[in-house]
Amino acid sequence: MLFVLAIIPVIGLLCFIYFNDKKEKEPFGLLVALFFAGMATVLTAMIAELAGGFIIESVSPEKTVLSQIVDAMIIVGPAEELGKFFVLWIITWKNKHFNYSYDAIVYAVFVSLGFAAFENVGYVFSNGVGTAIARMITAVPGHACFAVFMGFFYSKAKYAAITQKKGKCLSNILLAIFVPIVIHGIYDAILMGAGASDLEALAGISIILWLGFVIAMFVVSCIIIVKSSKNDFCIVTMPDKVQTIYRPAVVGNWTCACGSVNRLNFCPKCGRQREFVSTWYCSKCGAPSSLNFCGNCGSPKPVYQTPAQNNNV
Repeated sequence: MLFVLAIIPVIGLLCFIYFNDKKEKEPFGLLVALFFAGMATVLTAMIAELAGGFIIESVSPEKTVLSQIVDAMIIVGPAEELGKFFVLWIITWKNKHFNYSYDAIVYAVFVSLGFAAFENVGYVFSNGVGTAIARMITAVPGHACFAVFMGFFYSKAKYAAITQKKGKCLSNILLAIFVPIVIHGIYDAILMGAGASDLEALAGISIILWLGFVIAMFVVSCIIIVKSSKNDFCIVTMPDKVQTIYRPAVVGNWTCACGSVNRLNFCPKCGRQREFVSTWYCSKCGAPSSLNFCGNCGSPKPVYQTPAQNNNV
């Protein structure tokens, strides 16, 4: 029972992120690897937090509001988010499946929720049903939110690297690391500071402030997910150039069966693929296209193709 309560929010959030990936679903094996790699970062985070906690206790033996805030911002946040980013980078940066902008958010969330799942099981079995319910609506979604911010900037860094913009790549990598660390640190600092305070009024104000911060974080994260899913594009080619039918930018709008008017090849509302009435295959590179020239290599559409080459969709 406790295990189910600990895992349910993780599964729900993973499904939400996964099914918002409407252009091209990621391989199951890759997602499983990211999830278990995220679990493994719990160990490195524990070691770093124990070492950091020992240093803080040696400087300030008693738990004060200041020492708890320092612990959250300088120790806990970096220890957890740096580990997540490290495995995210190692597994996905050069992975051939990392070819759409939304993929980065999927990868980051699977890593983060692997961490959250392992951590949540420990907390729930130690503290019971009440903790399970509280963490179901706060801590587990919180880890997912940290990952959304990480994935958002990680995607921009990958696209900047592909387009050979080294400055933007570096700045977005730094944002992918430090923004989640800061948000995670603030999240924990308010709670830990409130717990160390002897003043009930200060503790009460801290809890109200924390709830406001959590709600704002959830709202912004949801907006990022929805917009990133809707505007998902292929990052291995330029999104502003004419592409083949499997690329995101075929010239002209089309109206989906659900009524949505779209520019991309997949309807962001329902996920249906754009219909093509005269698809042909390039004799030079084999890429499919519906234009008068190949969107992959630029070869002109041949005057005649054999029936085997034609493909009417």
